[in-house]
Amino acid sequence: MTITLSRRRAITLLAVAAGLPLAIGALRAPVRMTRWEGTTLGAPSSIQLYHKDQDEARAQAALAAGLDELARLETIFSVHRADSVIAALNRDGVVTGAPADFFALLDHAFRLAELTGGLYDPTIQPVWQLYFRHFIAPGADPAGPPAADLRQALALVDWRDLQVDRAAGRVAFARPGMGLTLNSGGQGYITDQVAAVLSRYGFTNMLVDMGEPRAMSTKPDGSAWRIGIANPADPSRTVAELDVIDKCVSTSGGYGTLFDDAGHFTHIIDPRDGHTVPRLLGVSVVAPTATLGDGLSTAMLLVSPEDRLAVLRAAGGLTALYVTPDGVLARVDA
Repeated sequence: MTITLSRRRAITLLAVAAGLPLAIGALRAPVRMTRWEGTTLGAPSSIQLYHKDQDEARAQAALAAGLDELARLETIFSVHRADSVIAALNRDGVVTGAPADFFALLDHAFRLAELTGGLYDPTIQPVWQLYFRHFIAPGADPAGPPAADLRQALALVDWRDLQVDRAAGRVAFARPGMGLTLNSGGQGYITDQVAAVLSRYGFTNMLVDMGEPRAMSTKPDGSAWRIGIANPADPSRTVAELDVIDKCVSTSGGYGTLFDDAGHFTHIIDPRDGHTVPRLLGVSVVAPTATLGDGLSTAMLLVSPEDRLAVLRAAGGLTALYVTPDGVLARVDA
């Protein structure tokens, strides 16, 4: 059984090619773009930093500092690194000396969990692991894991059972077997922190995408950034476009990770019953920050249609765009 684990690119960043001088109306000096591409928590990532020719050295220094910040934050939030804070918590059931960034993202996750009545739950990891172990086993039942195993895993899911002592830097699980994931929020948080580092070097026009793209200010010519929302069935095609200035656009969809070849089981799991969201449904959320957009886009996939507007407004999101391969299914504006 093949499990598609890498996140498919759900957003197309419509921008100019790296390194080329840009014609910027009233600006007399040519503007260039310094670009970096890599991965963040397993997702394709990039930075587009616009600057004048004479600022090339400062742009390179800013980029190096931003990548140092990325590396630092991955030692906190990456579930794939044995030395990360979150990996230690999941392995040992308790972690001490956790840094402020860890608590900041936990607070964000707790707020979304409370706003959604627990539909967004960062302790869903035991159910995710159950699906993963089931489908990598030889001869896995295509109907999914046994109902008894699913009930057992769901019994370990409750964000309120995380024991948090900020003064001591301690986080612990109330029960053995619990697990934590901050992937839905982690990439957004890293995006915001890297953008803040680049901004401290004096740059304003940039597109920072550590798995969730955040448009800082405008494009160098003063126009809005244009971000295309990919077709869930074919990421090379777009089904909608959004113009944004000083905002983030975050997309979540079942197609991000498929546990089974048929695509019946996806990585976004309803903590009420362990069922997963449809493979070809996605939602893109426009938000003031990438941290908010990242977690909120996942939450909005689980919220009922009648509650979408209330949750979007309460969380501080701006727009939620639900898409299928045929195009926009629904749009919610706060």
